[in-house]
Amino acid sequence: MTARLARKHWYRLRSIWTMLAGFDNPSQTIAIFTGRASPGEKTISPRGTGLTFAVRDAMDVWCLKETLLDRVYERFGFAIEPGWTVLDIGAGIGDFTILAARTAPQGHVYAFEPFPESFALLRQNVDRNRASNTQLFPTAATGRPRTLTLDTSSGEPLMVESIDANAEDVGDGPNIASTTLDEFVNQHGIDRIDLLKLDCEGAEYDILLNSPAATIACIQRIAMEYHDHTTPHTHDELVDFLAGAGFRVETFPSPVHPEKIGYLRAARESGSRKG
Repeated sequence: MTARLARKHWYRLRSIWTMLAGFDNPSQTIAIFTGRASPGEKTISPRGTGLTFAVRDAMDVWCLKETLLDRVYERFGFAIEPGWTVLDIGAGIGDFTILAARTAPQGHVYAFEPFPESFALLRQNVDRNRASNTQLFPTAATGRPRTLTLDTSSGEPLMVESIDANAEDVGDGPNIASTTLDEFVNQHGIDRIDLLKLDCEGAEYDILLNSPAATIACIQRIAMEYHDHTTPHTHDELVDFLAGAGFRVETFPSPVHPEKIGYLRAARESGSRKG
């Protein structure tokens, strides 16, 4: 067994224990992951947090595990401070949105989720956890104006990709509303983004590489999951681009799919921060 394969198996075994110990109802967690749970939405609570989430399937629970139990966006990103302005692009069912809203009670969280089914859960979870310092948008974020459609061929709601509606083999997914990052910050009068979080199945390349320099300049920190298998781009391009824009950048490959997925964090170098 190679060292990489051994690390993958160890990570999965450790994750099972993390979920069994970290959620209030471990028997429900087992039922969800073994396909024995009843159809429809379930409610799950990370132990000791006072939070509850409506979930659909094992992937939703896995994302809660990564964000709220593993704290990946803090381990491979940043500890959020109370007054921060946070943008969550690819909010899914609201795991990071709610964590950020709770951690930055004097700040504000703007969350984007274009897939209608996930957006409905995002709103439901934000309401049930009383994350009142949030604004939710059922739209995709882009770097350049364009019409998008959703590629739902993966069959997994949290792995839906937004693609150009004029692309070949676009499939029969619905067209979706979108806004450029530049349009959004100007419309909402945002002159400083303390943290930009992205988990958007490859759309991170369009958003970052095609946004105007003035928009990139208002971003102080980035914490993201990168995807090297969904577009012609790779995270090395993001590293070079962000370093050229005045960020100190670090990357961390995924323990399960290191050749495809990983985490990237970027913070403005001292002296290059705006504001």
